Amino acid sequence: MAGTVARVTEITARSDTSFEDAIQVGLARASSTVRNITGAWVKEQKVELSDGAVVAWQVDMQVTFVLED
Repeated sequence: MAGTVARVTEITARSDTSFEDAIQVGLARASSTVRNITGAWVKEQKVELSDGAVVAWQVDMQVTFVLED
């Protein structure tokens, strides 16, 4: 019987630029230690404020990767 098994892990990433950059930073870091990443789901987006201005963007993601045989 052939098939594929995947695993999902949750990560959090931050950026001082944007949500898109936080996603890129998180996926780049995850792919440095995890192989076969096939997708990610951004569960939450948050910002950090200082004196009413946004100073950091954060994303919580579930990253899916296929397990090797």
